[in-house]
Amino acid sequence: MTTHTAYTVSQVATYLKDLLEADRSLSDLWVRGEVSNHVRAGSGHHYFTLRDAEGAMRCVQFRPARGAEFLQDGAEVLAHGRVSIYTVRGDLQFYVDMVKPEGVGALQQAFEALRRQLDSEGLFGVSRKRELPPFPKRIGVVTSPTGAVIQDITNVLQRRYPLAELVLAATTVQGDAAAPGIVEAIGALNVDPGIDVIIVARGGGSLEDLWAFNEEIVARAIFGSKIPVVSGVGHETDVTIADLVADVRAPTPSAAAEIVVPDRRELAAAVAGFANRLSDRASRQTTDHRMRLEQALDRLAFLAPETKHARQRVDELLRAAGQALGQSLMIRRERLRSLELQLSALDPSAILSRGYAVVRGEDGSIVSSVTDLAPGGSFELALMDGEVSAEAIEVRPRRGDDLPAR
Repeated sequence: MTTHTAYTVSQVATYLKDLLEADRSLSDLWVRGEVSNHVRAGSGHHYFTLRDAEGAMRCVQFRPARGAEFLQDGAEVLAHGRVSIYTVRGDLQFYVDMVKPEGVGALQQAFEALRRQLDSEGLFGVSRKRELPPFPKRIGVVTSPTGAVIQDITNVLQRRYPLAELVLAATTVQGDAAAPGIVEAIGALNVDPGIDVIIVARGGGSLEDLWAFNEEIVARAIFGSKIPVVSGVGHETDVTIADLVADVRAPTPSAAAEIVVPDRRELAAAVAGFANRLSDRASRQTTDHRMRLEQALDRLAFLAPETKHARQRVDELLRAAGQALGQSLMIRRERLRSLELQLSALDPSAILSRGYAVVRGEDGSIVSSVTDLAPGGSFELALMDGEVSAEAIEVRPRRGDDLPAR
């Protein structure tokens, strides 16, 4: 029976590493390629990929890094270094010690060409950008239905302004189908009645990951939207054609959600401030009128030779004025109280504390009709102090309502 010598994984990786590093041509190598997936670690090291039309190579440049300022997604560079094996993962890596610029990569060239074209057509003009509605009722969101982006936007809207309804136009946001899907979603929201503002959003990624938002059809769909569009694509440092065309550019998806709605806490503070100013103004006016009346009394007493009847008349006027001022102050206080009650009525927790509940379906959407539930379907009840999972045993539409049978 023939026996075979077995080697450990680390022995094989080390052997390959030694072979590569013994090759002098691979130890003093210049490589031309386009940078993608660039990441600068907290340690100061740079990790990226060099690619061309037919291949890609993992690269690392340790600090101090000569020419690292030229490393950005889409840039075409010349990189010098050596090829070796990272034995921990068995990865072939290019260890870069110097980077030189070598022009602009294909994607970056396409980006700049389209940017110049659309700019010359006026799609980026500041004068055409529209103001966002101060109190939107329905907010359209164009993004993927899965992932953190839609959850982040939902959380921000619920925290800041729960009165607004979120309408999701789901689409893929990466790959060949992304650009047509984004265009279709924007078009669908434009024919949906009552949409006040549209958020186009995606999380961060490389230039390739975000490329759908650099497509001309997406730029023209945003430009042609009848509804104001807020772009929240990538991170703060990412800039896409969609950002330049949109009415407002937000640095992140969460920031986009914060931009389109007011903060209910700020609204409450503003109403309280108005109430205080109204009360202060009424008090100042009362004091001013009283001082004027007293001054008038003094002048009357000085000028009138006979003051008995005049003083009586002044007393009557003073009482009437005091009554009028008191009534005016009472009316203003009632208006203030009405504003406070209206504000309290907007607080969702107050509604829940009176025994009401919010019903959400399996997809998390608000259930407003029995037609949204079916026997055996599950749902959740949001109460004042928590949530309850439940199952629909029977669905009974109200008699007389024109509801379809389940």
